[in-house]
Amino acid sequence: MTAEIWDIIIVGAGLSGLSAAHLLRKRNAKLKILILEGKDRVGGRTVSIEIPAANGVDRWDFGGQWVGSTQTHILELIKELGLETFPQFNIGKKVHHTGGPGAKVRTYRTSIPALSPVVLMDLTQLLWKLDRLCATVCVQDPWRTPNAVELDSMTLHSYIEQHAWTAELKEEMGLCSRSVLGMEPSQMSFLFFLMYAAAAGGVLPLLESTPGSAQELKIKGGTQQLSQCLAERVGWKNVRLGSAVMAIWQDAEWARVTTTTNTFLCRAVIVTCPPHLAAKIHYQPALPSQRELLTQNMPVGHMIKFIITYQTAFWKEKGFSGEIVAGSSSGCPFCVTFDATSPSGNAALVGFIAGQQASQWSSEEGGERRKAVLSSLVKYLGREAAFFIHYEEKDWAKEDYSGGCPVNVMAPGLLTYYHPSLRKPCGRIHWAGTETATLWCGYMSGAVQAGQRAAVEVLAELCPMTLTQEEQQAVQHSLTVKDAVKQTPSSKHTYPSTTKAVVVATLAIGAVLLLAQNQIALLKVKTYLTNVFSTTTQNIFLL
Repeated sequence: MTAEIWDIIIVGAGLSGLSAAHLLRKRNAKLKILILEGKDRVGGRTVSIEIPAANGVDRWDFGGQWVGSTQTHILELIKELGLETFPQFNIGKKVHHTGGPGAKVRTYRTSIPALSPVVLMDLTQLLWKLDRLCATVCVQDPWRTPNAVELDSMTLHSYIEQHAWTAELKEEMGLCSRSVLGMEPSQMSFLFFLMYAAAAGGVLPLLESTPGSAQELKIKGGTQQLSQCLAERVGWKNVRLGSAVMAIWQDAEWARVTTTTNTFLCRAVIVTCPPHLAAKIHYQPALPSQRELLTQNMPVGHMIKFIITYQTAFWKEKGFSGEIVAGSSSGCPFCVTFDATSPSGNAALVGFIAGQQASQWSSEEGGERRKAVLSSLVKYLGREAAFFIHYEEKDWAKEDYSGGCPVNVMAPGLLTYYHPSLRKPCGRIHWAGTETATLWCGYMSGAVQAGQRAAVEVLAELCPMTLTQEEQQAVQHSLTVKDAVKQTPSSKHTYPSTTKAVVVATLAIGAVLLLAQNQIALLKVKTYLTNVFSTTTQNIFLL
């Protein structure tokens, strides 16, 4: 049987693959583009499902759902496709519970939880250090970051153990790691965490729903329609579902792409599936050892996402925003929830069971998970939480051709030795996917950026006249990036401002201990710090 011949084959019909195809088609409508997808749908790690609601049925996102006003690539795509966004509801009291099942359940209204003054001081000095380090990270080439070897040799957990003073803050940071990456702090390189945060503009933008942050906006109608609209523009006839790629062979003239049922020839391939899935494809000739070692050691997060619909948004009526933050020690299965009321007014809550908690609870029966989730919601929001319309969940670790969510992370040592292989083409094979992005890596916007970057690389090879001079220069720069440079051993300059931070924080803690004798003054200090965090952290302890 004669193999079909195409100009470009794209592996994966998620946002990254379809964004690549869309840009290729816009630049040169004559290109023959084929998109191969193992799933029976487009969208990758985005999927929107209709479930029962107060007014019949409504649609909710069970994968990626949020965008932010600083995520330019996804916002431009939303505008181009004629879609609309609406803000994440965050008005009212938020619930915070860490420190064990018997610890006090607190409420707060600012962007920073109602922590004790000492923990607030600890949080301040740690965020200050993290933001200063983020500012030194070279996101495009992380191994060029000052003291990259040392930063990449430790885990996020080991850094927190060294630089956080209170057990409460250490638990908070574990909670943040699970809710953002679906991973425990001990599972990822500290340099990777810094790179991930730097690509988003800092640590706090990853955690908040304030303007410019990761959880700021949602898309009316759901995020999967982004991929569906792109597939329509590229042409559904060029998208083949249920076509998992098993092998990619290259020679001097062609790349041969094989699925379980067909073989195709093409001039270029763009692989957009997550690294741990790309590693399962058989390549001939074999990929460079650095690329193989990288993708075989990038574990993916584990998240179980649930949506619960209600007759009314009772939490709003009681003055709550719907946001709950719960530590793993609390006995609560989820780490965070938000209001998920639809644009049409159907009341719902969304929550995430992530990291170690997801591993633990995924082995339980669905009914037991639901019972534990509802029990915790009743504890935090009131007995009305028990009277729901519908409970639906999705365990991304059990999703075929995903195997986890939201993103692959890097273990210690990978960034400084193997990261250049993440985006570097291998012959006719180019790499995309949100993990390869340099802006909002791990998010939908990063997926779009990565797909467009890979498309430009292919155009530079097949039809360079379609590129601007700036694009040609960007491709040339990316293709001439050298391997990771040798780093000098760590020195006293690793954290240039750590000494100042420790001195200031120590003085601050001493002040808190003195103020503890005066409860009114203590309350004022706590109020002041909370107000500072609700506006900006840019000038805190900046000496």
